[in-house]
Amino acid sequence: MPTMQPIRTGIIGFGLSGRVFHAPFIATNPAFRLDVISTSNPERAAQAGSQHPGATIVSSPDELLARAEDLDLVILASPAHTHLEQGLAALDAGAGIVIDKPFVPTVIEAKKLIAKAEESGKMLTVFQNRRWDGDFLTIKRLLAEGRLGTVHRFESTFERWAGANRDRWQDTTTIRQGAGISYDLGSHLVDQALHLFGPAIVEQAELQVVRAGSVSDDDSFISLLHSSGVRSHLTMSRAAAQSGPRFRVLGSESAYTVYGLDGQEPMLKLAQWPGSAGYGVTPEAEWGLLGIDGSADGLVSVPTEAGDYPGFYAGVAASIRDGAPAPVAAKDALEVVRIIERAHALSNAVA
Repeated sequence: MPTMQPIRTGIIGFGLSGRVFHAPFIATNPAFRLDVISTSNPERAAQAGSQHPGATIVSSPDELLARAEDLDLVILASPAHTHLEQGLAALDAGAGIVIDKPFVPTVIEAKKLIAKAEESGKMLTVFQNRRWDGDFLTIKRLLAEGRLGTVHRFESTFERWAGANRDRWQDTTTIRQGAGISYDLGSHLVDQALHLFGPAIVEQAELQVVRAGSVSDDDSFISLLHSSGVRSHLTMSRAAAQSGPRFRVLGSESAYTVYGLDGQEPMLKLAQWPGSAGYGVTPEAEWGLLGIDGSADGLVSVPTEAGDYPGFYAGVAASIRDGAPAPVAAKDALEVVRIIERAHALSNAVA
């Protein structure tokens, strides 16, 4: 059989998202070819050219989109408030799109992009990579094995210490533009909760501005009630000098608690890409604990599943080449936006 042609790919943006969370997976997956990268930052342009010598580096999204007719896939590693315009342009040119989270700031914009993708027959998916975190995959395994019994509470915490505000889009754009910690890290937490336990309503939302000069929420909490009966407590912050457990899952038979973050991001930042020794492996000292406090059996250390961000792009390739479902369904991404919009409506965060 003839070898399939590689998926011709362009990336808009070469900041943390494009450089760390997208380009490495395109570069290491033979199903793809990285053709074009756009960045207006000269230092990032030089870095892109060094890391990906086969790609053409252009200085603006418009330049990349002008070439989109010759691409099969455009990755939007750009700020959320640009996704609608850029996504529509890429779809009009005949390319499928991967959109980094936050998907878009509003349900209205999400529906416009989804409608255009359906009309064009091209793939649209959102980069909810943390479905492929090792600790999250471990929870999925424990649930499938029934080792927790009936879950009644799911606690998910994703907190960082960002220090003072800086001159970057995350700190200078507003909630209406899809900025703020509830759109940023919250997009991951909401998606994971819905993926595990199904549809939900927002019962409570506490979205706060705590850092001087912030124009969007940077320390927030969202409580969801799922139709399955599970309650999800989601905590996210960029103003946390110390963090709580990453996950705590309480069930009728047992509980599971794990600290720390999946190790794929720090490896990628060090250019230890997929295929590097130990990629996706969590050290035994960082495994989570399963069991009941004070019970005869005590708490048992549970091996953490291997993290697998490359699995997302394997799904993208299967969708473009074979017509398989997108790795993250557009309707799932729409529901995440709906939840976050509702949380803002219930809270007193700045607009």
